[in-house]
Amino acid sequence: MQNERFPYRSGQSREQYKRIITFFSAVVLLGMLTLLFADCWHSSYADTIQLPYFRRGNWVVIAVYSVIVFLFFRVYGGFRVGYLRQTDALLSQILSIVGSNILTYLQISLIARHFEAVRPIVLLTLKDFAVLIFWTLLSQRVYFAMYPPRRLVIIYGSPTAAALVTKMSYRVDKYMICESVSAETDFDRICERITQYDGVIIHDVPSQRRNDLVKFCFDRQIRAYVVPKISDVILRGAEDIRLFDTPLLLCRNYGLTFEQRLIKRCFDLVFAVTGLVLASPLMLVCAAAVRLCDGGPVFYRQKRLTIGGREFYVYKFRSMIPHAETNGAQLAKDDDARITPVGKIMRRYRLDELPQLLNILKGDMSVVGPRPERPEICAEYEKTFPEFRFRLHVKAGLTGYAQVTGVYDTTPYDKLRMDLMYIENYSLFRDIQIVLMTVKIMLFPTQTQVSNAQMLHHTGETQSRSETAEKEDV
Repeated sequence: MQNERFPYRSGQSREQYKRIITFFSAVVLLGMLTLLFADCWHSSYADTIQLPYFRRGNWVVIAVYSVIVFLFFRVYGGFRVGYLRQTDALLSQILSIVGSNILTYLQISLIARHFEAVRPIVLLTLKDFAVLIFWTLLSQRVYFAMYPPRRLVIIYGSPTAAALVTKMSYRVDKYMICESVSAETDFDRICERITQYDGVIIHDVPSQRRNDLVKFCFDRQIRAYVVPKISDVILRGAEDIRLFDTPLLLCRNYGLTFEQRLIKRCFDLVFAVTGLVLASPLMLVCAAAVRLCDGGPVFYRQKRLTIGGREFYVYKFRSMIPHAETNGAQLAKDDDARITPVGKIMRRYRLDELPQLLNILKGDMSVVGPRPERPEICAEYEKTFPEFRFRLHVKAGLTGYAQVTGVYDTTPYDKLRMDLMYIENYSLFRDIQIVLMTVKIMLFPTQTQVSNAQMLHHTGETQSRSETAEKEDV
């Protein structure tokens, strides 16, 4: 007889096979892409290089290609069928295969000691596109036939839960919020409602009530989506230690270690020097376009904050008319008359940010980190939630985790949580991943203007405050 503490839940028996299905699906896709390259290699490149490889050499080239494709797909989430929307998954896969094939072509040319014919690799890419479209459409259909949207109940402690419900409504293919229950409802009543659904969302619930709900879900093997508080994010970066038979979580709370700072600085220098060399022609074009547009200054600088609250001047190509903020900071609106025609193009593709490579060389900024804010804006945010200054435990960044995972009207409190998640889980691989995700955002730009009023969240309370005219950039 089934133990009543572990009740059978609808679809639970199939849930355990989800990872197996997605794993084999990824293996099949990787295998098809590798076979296409193997055919391209043998038919177009293997016999044209100066010293043709023997059998094992050919296998190594094909294996290296497979590894490159795997890494690109891991970075961009190309294997995450069912997790990403169909269009997002397909764009991630297309960007991954383009990057893989470009890198592989350069590798083949290096082996051959001259640039090989481009046509075979272009034809390979087109074949890859056809495979990706077919595989994505088929796998997404199979996945959602086996795993329909989860029916969820949300337990809320404040009205801010409405914003989360709105966000999740964009993924009706994965989440179906069927009921909302106040955290002030009787505990037994809440538990009874939870058991009627496939999972529960716990949003901004008082600590003691939240702990009881999490333990209840753990005991009953019920899926729980918990919106983390700032302290939760800090604890995620804690180190597991033990004192005899007592487990402890050690939060060092001093940002990055010396070794991490050294690695990060080396990465910053290599990236900034390489970026300036490669982007210098484009920067010259942008500078000329800004000057020819209205005859005003090419560059724009503004005081921002970096590690430890130190002030510095951030550099950008000017995208607004001169003296755009003579009457004080104002919101950037749709079709803002202050934005020049050249500025609209630069802001759309983040080209106005290129001069910040100089800030990275100077050591004021890092390639990846929390986006720098104005001192006066930080002071305003800290009046509502003092934790906002926690972002200053590391250098400000040209791009950041909050910028590649959020949107431009993401609330400052949500940005703070994402920035802290980056700080507490820093790694060089994550920096590289964020840089590559930034490339995706630049190629497929989204809305750049902030909303007219952003909600500042802190322990269930909200206040509306105006943002500045300067957009939060990648």
